[in-house]
Amino acid sequence: MKVKNYYPRIIDDELDLHLEAMGAVFIRGPKWCGKTTTAFNHAKSYINFQDTAKGDSYISLAQTDPSVLLEGKTPKLIDEWQIVPKIWNAIRTTIDNRGLRGQFIITGSTLIKNTEGLHPGTGRISKLDMRTMSLFESNESTGEISLNDLMNDIWKDGLYESDLSLKQLAFSLCRGGWPSALNISEKAALMVSKQYLKATIENDISELGETKNPLLARHIMQSYSRLISSSGSNSALYADVQSNFGSVTDKTINNYLSLLERLFIIDEIPAWNLNFRSATAIRSSKKKSFIDPSLATAALDLSPEQLLYDFETFGLLFENLVTRDLLVYTQSKGGHVKYYRDRYGLECDCVIHLDNGNYGLFEVKLGENKIEEAAKNLIKLEGLIKDNNMRKPTCKVIITGGKAAYKRVDGIYVIPIGCLKD
Repeated sequence: MKVKNYYPRIIDDELDLHLEAMGAVFIRGPKWCGKTTTAFNHAKSYINFQDTAKGDSYISLAQTDPSVLLEGKTPKLIDEWQIVPKIWNAIRTTIDNRGLRGQFIITGSTLIKNTEGLHPGTGRISKLDMRTMSLFESNESTGEISLNDLMNDIWKDGLYESDLSLKQLAFSLCRGGWPSALNISEKAALMVSKQYLKATIENDISELGETKNPLLARHIMQSYSRLISSSGSNSALYADVQSNFGSVTDKTINNYLSLLERLFIIDEIPAWNLNFRSATAIRSSKKKSFIDPSLATAALDLSPEQLLYDFETFGLLFENLVTRDLLVYTQSKGGHVKYYRDRYGLECDCVIHLDNGNYGLFEVKLGENKIEEAAKNLIKLEGLIKDNNMRKPTCKVIITGGKAAYKRVDGIYVIPIGCLKD
């Protein structure tokens, strides 16, 4: 079932590979990121538990005889399966009975908290994470430079320039990578992330079976947004929230954060914590990050124009945008994105590992005036790696919001985000 005017996603090839290897594929990620559209483009039949005309009938049938819903051409799309968790075990049983691969594509926008009674699906159902669109997928990056090439020490000399100005980057960041925000007016596009945020705090959190306060949820999102791209404990977040909601406990705030993780809103980056001699100096807490940076601008009610006049905030949110794109680009290569930061000020915004053992050090700087500072950090960290007799990184890269891509005399690559692809 091919989708008209479909924007190809990097996950497409990965989805085909999973279908070839497994009985079913579970695509999970935030609402509105394109899971259903992508799955529909690969499926030959489908059911949608949120269908306004047939959804109630599907739910009733799934509760009584779910196997009937699994009949039809394969792969069959089961959209938003978590509405009727019972369907999961029926899918697993059907896969066992048929003994065939590529039978089902399952989508979900919420992590199930209580999995008691649900078979893990090991060996039958694979899990595939999906995020919002990268700049390459939304046709805003030229894609002239491949991250995979950089990670495998391949550089082709040439003139590479981004088409994105800082003004365009600010707009793309505030608009976000939501497919529904493309090909509409700029004013309408900027509404999408705000409506997503509104739906999350007013509806989605409560739908998880929790009675929650929308005003508190919004304030937590705002506080989290002000700390975006930072690491360390949540003490500053607690203090900020409690300055307005004095009776709220740390535990309550953590419960909200947990719900936002289950909804794939928060997508924090783990620390790169190898066995350096100075291990006690290395931060191990996760770095704060949203699945899409537009959620932060929506929470803080920031416009593209305001970002251009607040370069510090723009830079922190730009790091979130770059991290999102790097996560999209590396996933299909078996890659993992982490960060390094210690109490002495040495940092590396992203450390990317591929499944072939190669790894790279990446700094993110919106303005080109920060390139020298970033280069010094990368060289210093590489020296620490060498001192600890570790394998040296395959590449050292500075991702910028600038125009030109080039390789410096010290071997460090300077790459605009508007030139990058997987």
